[in-house]
Amino acid sequence: MDLLLNTVQPYDWGSTTLLPRLMGLPPSGAPQAELWMGAHPAAPSRVQRGEEAVPLDRVIDLDPAGELGAATLRRFGPRLPFLLKLLAADAPLSVQVHPDLAQARAGFERDNALGIPLDAPHRTYRDAQHKPELIVALTPFRGLCGFREPEECAALLDSLKVPGLHAYAQTLRFAPETLALTEVFRAFLSPPAGLLAAVTEALTAGGGPYETDLAAYAGIARARPDDAGLLPALMLRYVELEPGQALFLGPGVPHAYLSGLGVEIMAGSDNVLRCGLTSKHVDPAGLLRVVRFRSQQAGVLTPRDEGGEEVYRTPVDDFRLSRLRPRPGVPPRRLTLDAPQIVLCTAGELSVTSAGRTAHIGPGHSVYLPAGAEAALTGHGTAFRATTDDAREPRDAPTPHQ
Repeated sequence: MDLLLNTVQPYDWGSTTLLPRLMGLPPSGAPQAELWMGAHPAAPSRVQRGEEAVPLDRVIDLDPAGELGAATLRRFGPRLPFLLKLLAADAPLSVQVHPDLAQARAGFERDNALGIPLDAPHRTYRDAQHKPELIVALTPFRGLCGFREPEECAALLDSLKVPGLHAYAQTLRFAPETLALTEVFRAFLSPPAGLLAAVTEALTAGGGPYETDLAAYAGIARARPDDAGLLPALMLRYVELEPGQALFLGPGVPHAYLSGLGVEIMAGSDNVLRCGLTSKHVDPAGLLRVVRFRSQQAGVLTPRDEGGEEVYRTPVDDFRLSRLRPRPGVPPRRLTLDAPQIVLCTAGELSVTSAGRTAHIGPGHSVYLPAGAEAALTGHGTAFRATTDDAREPRDAPTPHQ
């Protein structure tokens, strides 16, 4: 068991208060967007080994079988297959989409064949992995997720009373769904002169049956003025999560986070294709190959109780995220698994005991457990437990004692 020393990412969309408030620290005045927990080579967590703080990816490289376990090593290779984060947004993130595994492998090979350096700003595929994501709200959380039904999208565009949107609304009403969404989305990536300004002005008026949604889009326009990503964002469903609710983002689903604090877990990949609300590289042709042009409900998830562990079930095996809420007087929660784990405290004061050692963690702090480590959780608070979805409890492992 190791306490993790984690890196805060100061992206410009980050909140200056949400992470410090959670961790009981004074704000620095600078944005604190994400706290990373894992072995991502760009900012690996560190563990204390003697006098030295060692990056977790190096620890895994030295003994992949011992750290990851045989099943994880066989399925994912010598790497931690997930990255856990605390995400604190105070401004919109980019509207983005992620490839499936086949698309990621083909795109990675294509960029390699073109000789594009891995760290080049204009490179689209930085690895050969897919990047499904799950976000669980810790505060009220706002975002965009998936396409609206074409008829609903047309009605929202009509509500803005912008003449330049009329032809797009007609396409959405009368063309088959996939064709309608594809054509309008493609057109919005390169809008005619004056349309973005007209839409931005119309959003300030608000009102009507889409008042809440239009207020969210108006906020995007204020945060990202003159960014054409506002137009494709109009096609996406606006979603509000209450604490404990979650969104799963699978391949091809366009999405953007707008504001709030949440626990995010994702497959360990950097493959992001953006279509706006960003200063980073935008690859329209590559984006159109990956987006799945079909409407869908936002798919808000709630956890399922599985023997006192509240599990957020998703259709991928790269990760599994669950919530544990220990209380005084309740027996220790056994944590032993045949896969690596990260346990993050988000409320209260918790203790993780393993091999005669006890780590005390408060909000925003976390521990790493290698595969097979005998461990137990006690205290009074809330923890999120990250591991792989095919992890199993070793049958012969005893429950640790305090």
